[in-house]
Amino acid sequence: MKDFSRRGFLASGAAAGGAVALSGAGTAVAAETRAGTAAETGAGDCLPVPPAKDIRPDDPRYAELNARGYNGRFSGRPESIRIVHRADHVVEAVDEALRTGRRIAVRSGGHCFEDFVDDPAVQLVVDVSEMKSVRYDPAHRAFAVESGATLGDVYRSLYLGWGVTVPAGACPGVGAGGHFAGGGYGGLSRRYGFVADHLYGVEVVVAGRDGRARLVRATRDPADPHHDLWWAHTGGGGGNFGIVTRYLMRSPGARGADPTTLLPRPPATIRSTTIGWSWADMTESAFVRILRNHGSWHERESGPGSRYAPLSSWFVLNHRAAGRFTLVASVDGSLPDGGKLLGEYAAAITADTGVRHETEESTALWMKSTLTADPYAGGRYPFKSKAGLLRTAWTETQIRTLHRHLNRGGDEHQASAVYLSTLGGRINTVPASATAIPHRDCLFSATYETSWWPGVSGDAQLAWVRELYRDVYADTGGVPVPGAAHGGAYINYPDADLADPRWNTSGVPWHAFYYRDNYPRLQRVKARWDPGNVFRHALSVRPPGR
Repeated sequence: MKDFSRRGFLASGAAAGGAVALSGAGTAVAAETRAGTAAETGAGDCLPVPPAKDIRPDDPRYAELNARGYNGRFSGRPESIRIVHRADHVVEAVDEALRTGRRIAVRSGGHCFEDFVDDPAVQLVVDVSEMKSVRYDPAHRAFAVESGATLGDVYRSLYLGWGVTVPAGACPGVGAGGHFAGGGYGGLSRRYGFVADHLYGVEVVVAGRDGRARLVRATRDPADPHHDLWWAHTGGGGGNFGIVTRYLMRSPGARGADPTTLLPRPPATIRSTTIGWSWADMTESAFVRILRNHGSWHERESGPGSRYAPLSSWFVLNHRAAGRFTLVASVDGSLPDGGKLLGEYAAAITADTGVRHETEESTALWMKSTLTADPYAGGRYPFKSKAGLLRTAWTETQIRTLHRHLNRGGDEHQASAVYLSTLGGRINTVPASATAIPHRDCLFSATYETSWWPGVSGDAQLAWVRELYRDVYADTGGVPVPGAAHGGAYINYPDADLADPRWNTSGVPWHAFYYRDNYPRLQRVKARWDPGNVFRHALSVRPPGR
């Protein structure tokens, strides 16, 4: 299992290509229909759109579609998987589920960390992966991104077509459908904010009180009668309020009808520095020093006015069994002082550690590096991921806890690691209530993760990651309770353990971690747009009183 990791390829890719870390007003148009316009349904396309297909277990395609889920820990066996191509196909599928009383779920990219789709209780899966067009919609002066498009589709189409992008995640195989609805962040977010900050509108199939499905368009215009549904999709998470058919993307404040000015422009190239340390050379005191240097630097330099605001970094703290751990830092390759910024950063992190490190510099084309394929995307490796947002750096006690667990066990943990991504910058200039994602005061996103080979029980790995997480947050009931030091958790990294009193002993409910003070408003949106709680999963927004 040497070098096996669901995310470890990113660190090695950065060393070679330097790409890891950088992975408007107007009149709103509100619409509510049962089938959608010609443009929305595909009726205006030059080529005919295939009909919706109901794939059942006796169809040879069923096994392929049912295995699209990313996490090999979970498997479901729905009665049917509906392949849809247009918004009216989705309306029909939801209508059928309402009429027959079948439990329904939607799948876009298939990268959900928990069993929200691969749940034995789900009877009908609506698969939107064939709805993947990315185009400019002049009627809305926005880019229309269908919910089945992957981030790779989005990056490639936006960049080659118009030279623009969205500040989304580093894995090109992730679906826009769930990623955007959860808020979305990546290496460009310190500079441009969350993806949710660029969401102008959303088109979503909802289930009404009358037991019928309909397509609704909601925008960020406060005068839009459906404005609350738009707000819920700026970080409220996927699978909560309905089935998104497409997103309309336009940056706030963008003016005019020139599509090349309506979203951020990515850097043409990315300049990176990768710093690597061997576990064989590492002492506990040196490990503490490295992490304290890193945390203190980011506490000082994460404001939007910092000269280091263009710099993004990603710490890959592999288990000792992997041999080494790395830190990747990147900036826009065109910055005249980019090399100096990276050099100063590397010097600050490695100062006074007393251990040897290796440094590698590289420059890569933005799109080529961003579209680097995830070699494990289709592997269905079982894994468990847990996450926490940090408002301040880890304490020395927490760092020593990390060191202890990263050195505990043997080769069975070659795919165990802790990842630390940088936030702050532009993200933290937006009020917490402006979008459904409330995390506007955090400096880091930490992910604690383990993977194992299919056929292995995974008991040791599960125990490792759960105990690590519990011990890191020992002072707050084993979980990152929002407060002075912690910001809760990110809904796109869902962890059902937060709703389990065996692992969350804080007494704080799971929704406080993901949504904080925004949860009551999300519940009101849920009551209006999904009063029957048709769209639900283990961590879905509950209607008031449930």
